[in-house]
Parts: sequence; structure tokens; C-alpha cells
Amino acid sequence: MPQIDIHSTIIMTAIILGVAALLTIIFGIKQIIKSRKIPFYKKRHDRVVRGWRMLMIAIILAVLVWVVLDFSEPVIYQFVSPSPTITITPSITITPSITLTPTITLTPTITNTPSITSTPSMPEEVENDFEGEVTPNPEAVFSTLQFSLRIDDERQPINPSQEFTNPVGHVFGTFSYNNMVNGSQWSALWYHEDDLVFYETKPWDGGSGGYGYTDWNPSSEQWLPGQYEIQIFVGTEWVTSGFFSVTGSPPEPSITPTPSNTYTPSRTPSATPTITPSQTRWPTQTPTPP
Repeated sequence: MPQIDIHSTIIMTAIILGVAALLTIIFGIKQIIKSRKIPFYKKRHDRVVRGWRMLMIAIILAVLVWVVLDFSEPVIYQFVSPSPTITITPSITITPSITLTPTITLTPTITNTPSITSTPSMPEEVENDFEGEVTPNPEAVFSTLQFSLRIDDERQPINPSQEFTNPVGHVFGTFSYNNMVNGSQWSALWYHEDDLVFYETKPWDGGSGGYGYTDWNPSSEQWLPGQYEIQIFVGTEWVTSGFFSVTGSPPEPSITPTPSNTYTPSRTPSATPTITPSQTRWPTQTPTPP
């Protein structure tokens, strides 16, 4: 019967458990990251739960590694007597060879800087218009936005797109939501490049969950080409953003001539004939006979 090396078996078991814990952590993190790209709340929630479940399993495996390394060997030796292990003495000593040290260290000249450096914040000018009197739910969630020129009766986008060509007109940003509270403040901020071009902010009245939208319908010449971003806030906390672009030059604004005042000559009244008074004859005295 072959001799079993208990210490080596324990070390191998700990390594296997450690590798399993590491792989479970990697898969769990990937599940959580991938869930952020899913627009529908139910599917995203299920994937997030799956990811956290795998992370919990990884923690349990890590605890097992610690238990195996620290406690298993003494417990096993209480039931199995250790046998002496033959120590092999090497007969040849290897002399280290010369290691070449590189003389030139290359320094990178280009550093990649991420385009988005911080979480969006609520502008003071928008916060001053807040009217909500209910504390927002910190667990409120919104899906990523979809953009279209029309929506149906169920508030779903018709022919959604990420790019529109001038003239644009009316644009809708649709989303799904959950865990909202009526009366809490919500805001939608529309940016062109880095300029805030439009916003709406008001107390929420759409119930706990469902589908909603934010829309902007300016005159055609206001749709400048470039990238647009919509930022959604619940209270002062940013919850989601969406991006779309506009191509082509906007139409030139039409000039409407302003009518000028035209003076209409008034009728000149004709002269009224003046009646010349006629001469009144006074009666003459008639002599009375004697």
C-alpha cells in the first residue's frame, strides 16, 4: 500500500479550494458588470443576484482554505500517527550564473486618460427649482435610456436610434424604473457637449415602477450637430445617463417680415353752407283818423 503524505494532501486541497474561490470571484464580478448593460430591470436584477451569490460562495471557499490549512492537519494527526519523512539531500549544488541587468528602462510617453472622470452632479440652478417634499428612495433604479422621435401608448420607443439627422424635431428618451416614491423630486438634464440646453424637474407622479420618458421639442434650428447626453437624477443623486448624436446642419431660421404702419388719409369734411339771415321787416305805424 503506498504511503500517503498528509501534509502534501492538505496543501493540494487548499490550493484547489483557493483556485475555485478565485475563479468564483472572477465570474461573480463579471456577472455584476454585465448586468449594468442590460436595459430591463428584472433581467439586470437576476444577474446581479447571481453575481453576489457567486461572491458569497467565493468567501465560503476562502474560509475553507483557512480552515484546511490551520486546523485539518492537527485533527488528522489525532487519528493517524505521522510517519517519518525521508529527507533527500541533493548531491549537486548548482552555481548561479551571471544575470544580465538591462541598462535601458523604457518610460511610457502616452498616458490614457479616461473621458469620464467623475459622477455627474446636480447644477445649483436646477436644484433651486425643486418642489418635492418627500424624501427620495435611495434604492430607486432606472434603466439605460433609449431615444426615438415617437413613442407608442405604452411609452415604448418607435424605431429607437442613437443618431438623428437634421432637421430633428421632437426627441424622446424612454426608460423603465422601479422603487420610486410619488412626491419625491426627479430631474432630467439635457446636455449638448458640456452645455446644459434643457432640463425638467418636478415631483414624481408615476408610481413605484413602470415605464416613463423625458422629451424635448425645441425649434429645428436649436438642434446643433454633436453629442447629446441626458442625465437622470432622483433628488440630487445621479441614477443613469444616455447618449445620442445629431448630424447635419440645422435649418436656417426663417425671417418673418414685420408689417409697418400705413397711414390712411382721413376724409376731409365738406363745408356746410351758412344760411344768410333774411331781413325782417318791422310793421309801420298806421295813422289813426281824427
